[in-house]
Amino acid sequence: MTKHARSSFLLTTLVAAMSVAGVATANVTNDDIRADATNNNQVVTNGMGLQGQRFSTLDLLNTDNVSSLQPVWAFSLGGEKQRGQQSQPMIKDGVMYITGSYSRVFAVDARTGTKLWQYDARLPDGIMPCCDVINRGVALYDNLVIFGTLDAKLVALDKDTGKVVWRKTVADYQAGYSITAAPLVVDGKLITGVSGGEFGVVGKIEAYNPTNGELLWTRPTIEGHMGYTYEDGKPVEAGISGGEANQTWPGDLWKTGGGAPWLGGYYDPETNLLFFGTGNPAPWNSHLRPGDNLYSSSRLALNPDNGQIVWHFQTTPHDGWDFDGVNELISFNYEEDGKEVKAAGTADRNGFFYVLDRTNGDFIRGFPFVDKITWATGLDENGRPIYADEFRPGAPTESGDAGSQVFTAPAFLGGKNWMPMSYGQNTGLFYVPSNEWGMDIWNESTTYKKGAAYLGAGFTIKPLNEEYIGVLRAMDPKTGEEIWRYQNEAPLWGGVLSTQGNLVFTGNPEGYLMAFDSRNGEKLWQFNTGSGVIGSPITWEMDGEQYVSVMSGWGGAVPLWGGHVAERVKNFTQGGTLWTFKLPSSAAVSQR
Repeated sequence: MTKHARSSFLLTTLVAAMSVAGVATANVTNDDIRADATNNNQVVTNGMGLQGQRFSTLDLLNTDNVSSLQPVWAFSLGGEKQRGQQSQPMIKDGVMYITGSYSRVFAVDARTGTKLWQYDARLPDGIMPCCDVINRGVALYDNLVIFGTLDAKLVALDKDTGKVVWRKTVADYQAGYSITAAPLVVDGKLITGVSGGEFGVVGKIEAYNPTNGELLWTRPTIEGHMGYTYEDGKPVEAGISGGEANQTWPGDLWKTGGGAPWLGGYYDPETNLLFFGTGNPAPWNSHLRPGDNLYSSSRLALNPDNGQIVWHFQTTPHDGWDFDGVNELISFNYEEDGKEVKAAGTADRNGFFYVLDRTNGDFIRGFPFVDKITWATGLDENGRPIYADEFRPGAPTESGDAGSQVFTAPAFLGGKNWMPMSYGQNTGLFYVPSNEWGMDIWNESTTYKKGAAYLGAGFTIKPLNEEYIGVLRAMDPKTGEEIWRYQNEAPLWGGVLSTQGNLVFTGNPEGYLMAFDSRNGEKLWQFNTGSGVIGSPITWEMDGEQYVSVMSGWGGAVPLWGGHVAERVKNFTQGGTLWTFKLPSSAAVSQR
């Protein structure tokens, strides 16, 4: 062994021993967070960078060698709580941080898969999660691991011990609020949304001091509600969202209007803007609330310093199908007519892909990214949908009978739902996990009651094809062209990762983590994890080698809400396992 190799080995061994022993590792700084998209030794943001592109510049693993990718270790979450696992792992200094179902957090040694600590939130009996008891990950800042809980709290844990540093109630879980998204940290501000749109809550985006949980500002995402900043703990009025009430909402419905930003957001350093999507208006029965119903089913750009809404773009005004607008808005730049365009792309549940000018929210272009859209015939020059009114479910009768039923595509679970797409910096393509399904939908009478479901609609989801539901698509945002596709029998419900090595990773409910050639969609590798993959894969470099990790564990909204689709996937195995992969040694590869 050479002197260099011996020193490297000793350093690696020492670092590993320190992490297992619980010795403090380096804290996460604002600079770490800002550099996350280019620092291959860590993953300290949800989205592998503040812009959420989920792209890695690593190419040690590539199309030539990915077929040799092998599991290194697997960590079981254990216990009886094997429900949907949608967490994106984070990694810092050889320690990986994940969340599990039922608001659990784990710290794991990234070299061995050894559990370092575990935290289980004490959840009350009355939690009301809409769509499984999932959690999508943590935020890292300073010496803290911060996450949201199903009873609508933020909890900050010491990253080295798992002990609670502070705990903050964000909203009233008994009204239907919860938190499932990974929080975001931008320049020393912890920013989060809330879930609960199916219960008639009022959505809000808030910023906290991550070191102590002090509230800094709050911005409601439904028109008519006052926003606030906080000085010395005291609220200061910061303007009503939308200027005043009842501009796009009738009567008092804005008071229970939904619009929950339940997926969390991203940040663009080039424009200094936060980008959040907002969920469905409440109730689903659109005949009760004529108007555009701002700011539901929209993308919002906010000033991170005070929460002011800088611009908005509404993908489905007067939403009558639960198409939401919460899907991620990803920043990217491209050249057109010799000029750089600061754009942002989003694939909406309504089946349309939108490219916006992220400096002002102006519509650049939009196009379908699914095969069948019935509820609209297209988009106008401003990106507003051209409705096909015959596909809006009818109003209930005065006697209380349900309104006329229609079959609409996509289904309310969306052309794309929560599962994050990836932008390939090397290809200029978006890699979009999507689904082909439709639904019978009808409207029903409903009234608001605190803590009760507030839908006013019934539905049955149906596949559009016998052979497949899920489609992984490579889409060109400049032309709207589908470059390639991979069709999957079951729905796709997990995130996507792309790399400089011309690889695209995603998983399926059948249990496979898969790798594709980013240029042509050829499947190059797959591994069965034992349960459905609905988490978001990551990759990073450690000790000179490239690793890939992903959560495995079937669940989420599809088996709960999926109608005929749920029947197709009812026998899929649940689980809860964190898998990590890398190439074998070069010697082992050369001997093959």
